[in-house]
Amino acid sequence: MMRIYKRILELPMKDRIKWGTILGLSTVLLVCVLFVVSVFAGVFGKLPTKKELANIDNQEASEVFAVGGELLGRYYVQERSHVAYEDISPYVIEALIATEDSRFLEHEGVDYQSWLRVVFKTILLGDRSSGGGSTLSQQLVKNLYPRDVSSSMDLLAHKLKESIIATRLEDIYSKNEIITLYLNTVPFSDNTFGIKTASHKFFSCEPKDLKIEEAAVLVGMLKANYSYNPRLFPEKSQHRRNVVLEQMEKAGFISITRCNELKTKKLKLNYQVIDNNNGLATYFREHIRKELLDKLKDIEAKTGKSYNLYTDGLKIRTSIDYQLQTYAESAMKKHMTELQEIFNRHWKYKNPWTQEILDNEVQKSAHYQALLEKGLDETEMFKELNKELRIEVFTHEGTKEELLSPIDSIRHYLKFLNMGMMSMDPETGYVKTWVGGIDHRHWKIDHVKQLKRQVGSTFKPFVYATALESGIAPCKFISNESVAYEEYDNWKPANANGKDEGFYSLKGALANSVNTVSVKTILEAGVPETIDLANEMGVQINKKKMQDSPSIALGTAELSLFDLVTAYCTFANGGYKVTPQYILSIEDEDGNVLYEAPEAEKGERVISQNTAQLMQQMLKGVVERGTAQSLSSRYGLRNDLGGKTGTTQSNTDGWFMAISPNLVTGTWVGNDIPAIHFRSTALGQGAKTALPIFALYMKEINADPTFKNISYAKFPQPSEKQSELLACEDFLLEDPNDEGNVLTRIFMSNPELKYKRELQKEKRKQKREERKKNKKGLFGIFKKKDKNSDE
Repeated sequence: MMRIYKRILELPMKDRIKWGTILGLSTVLLVCVLFVVSVFAGVFGKLPTKKELANIDNQEASEVFAVGGELLGRYYVQERSHVAYEDISPYVIEALIATEDSRFLEHEGVDYQSWLRVVFKTILLGDRSSGGGSTLSQQLVKNLYPRDVSSSMDLLAHKLKESIIATRLEDIYSKNEIITLYLNTVPFSDNTFGIKTASHKFFSCEPKDLKIEEAAVLVGMLKANYSYNPRLFPEKSQHRRNVVLEQMEKAGFISITRCNELKTKKLKLNYQVIDNNNGLATYFREHIRKELLDKLKDIEAKTGKSYNLYTDGLKIRTSIDYQLQTYAESAMKKHMTELQEIFNRHWKYKNPWTQEILDNEVQKSAHYQALLEKGLDETEMFKELNKELRIEVFTHEGTKEELLSPIDSIRHYLKFLNMGMMSMDPETGYVKTWVGGIDHRHWKIDHVKQLKRQVGSTFKPFVYATALESGIAPCKFISNESVAYEEYDNWKPANANGKDEGFYSLKGALANSVNTVSVKTILEAGVPETIDLANEMGVQINKKKMQDSPSIALGTAELSLFDLVTAYCTFANGGYKVTPQYILSIEDEDGNVLYEAPEAEKGERVISQNTAQLMQQMLKGVVERGTAQSLSSRYGLRNDLGGKTGTTQSNTDGWFMAISPNLVTGTWVGNDIPAIHFRSTALGQGAKTALPIFALYMKEINADPTFKNISYAKFPQPSEKQSELLACEDFLLEDPNDEGNVLTRIFMSNPELKYKRELQKEKRKQKREERKKNKKGLFGIFKKKDKNSDE
């Protein structure tokens, strides 16, 4: 090469210039050829083959659907969902072509005319209004294969690679398919990927239903998805929208008149975030997430194929009813907002927590732990924990920014009452609603499944069902007198109202939630037998721990709302155990079924049909004349409903369980720290804290003709014999239990039941005698009066 240069230098000037130019151009050409060859050879990164391009695989969010097909939420790394070309509004496609690539239908991946325009106007004349030269195909490549640029040479190499890949894409895919791929991969504002997710988030609609001005907003944000974010910068976004509309007019997609008309419209969003903390059924989605991961492991073990919940675009169908879930969350929000105001007024001049509780919560906080790790002493930590900061805090009216110290923030959250609510179809076991708390972002514990609390008087139906199963008549009258039980450390249960005169029938004792009679009934029916029956129906009680504890009749067992609702289904469906179901199917992105729940079948019978129907009538008595009368008197409900209120000691927990022929619902209200509660039973009882949520929920159901099957459903009418068994007063001042009593004669006329009752009575008497001899006290557990009862 040096020889050639020397020889050129020896030539005359004219020839020297001529050959110098030729040599220079040849060198540049050679460098360009080598550069292009090196790009093809993979020096700047491997080029995808046509085969690989034909099988483009993007990370796609898995979607969770309600039983009717409505979207509940997604699991994702990138919030992206795919949509077919025919399901995209033509306005989106027109706006995209007009704004981003007006010659899209004419070029084959690279628009050389645009390149020349960019070179001439942008580079030579400095006019940046001409836009960039990248086609939609090249932009798609950039979305699929993000650039990793560290030098000008890298940038040039990536530009060339994008052009090569773009032409390959055009060979493989049709124009419609390229548009679809582009719109499924392009990033929009707020960390949103793809037109489907963007449509849902910004306008709460499907991509095919987008209006022209909405399509223009979404396409407009592609130029700079932060700067033109309509949520953050509505004026900028509206201006950019109008630019897109003008481009659509220039391209001939809309008339000048239509363009001017649309430009005058104000920007209007219907913004809806659906993530782990927002949208419907947040607690439910988090609960099934863990189960889905286990199911995917099972699928891999069976098929050898692995699936990723966050990137493989799975479709999960659940039993949740979208509308019922909406009604449940609406009822929760309305009542809990009002109840919190009452609670705050109730504790207006005093904190509802002790200093010990506050100290414990401070020490458990992330802020305290971080300071501890830094090695700060007590004085320094106290100073830091009391330093005011701008903090976003939860309120029932929405998240607000306030100036609070970390300790003040803990105090703020300590005062909130929380809740759980769940509905289930008693025939199928399908879970229809699941509200795990007031706000998933700030309270992660699921009050449907994770939280276990004493259930108060909602346990009493299990006591009376066991009694009926053992042959005790619903109209047997039992003394209301408060008795001290020597064999249980002289434990003396009392009623919430402090009264202990007269006699209650079993049905009257349940309706009025009478503690004294409930304890006497469980001792007669058997504590172990009651636990066995409750467990068979669906709850989970440690029999070994509780079988010598008659206080369980008053709800001292700690259970989850989930289990309690499951067990109450047995009362509603005529005596059968149900298996809860909520994940109905899992499909891959191509619609192949990976998992399908078995068809709901009637479970085993755990109580007789007769007992179930008697319990239905007795639970209806709670609503008609007992502790849940407010359902009709205050809320005007006339449905065929049974129910049971529950209030635990010191008003710590409020419960309400409701049964109807086609829906069983449970609600719980309380603070996550049991020591924080109402001081007054008038305010803190389940009938005031938990029942209203169900009442508001049921009113919404009644107003919706879609749910006539729930609103108008009726329990079976009691038979003539059952009506006789129930034909008695709830309460009598005088003792009716003598041989001449007509109710006793009716029930005891069945010799088989009489024998069974007497035999069980004798066995229980022997057991009590044995306990009395051998037991010196159960660690004082029964020494305190227990008033776990309702009004």
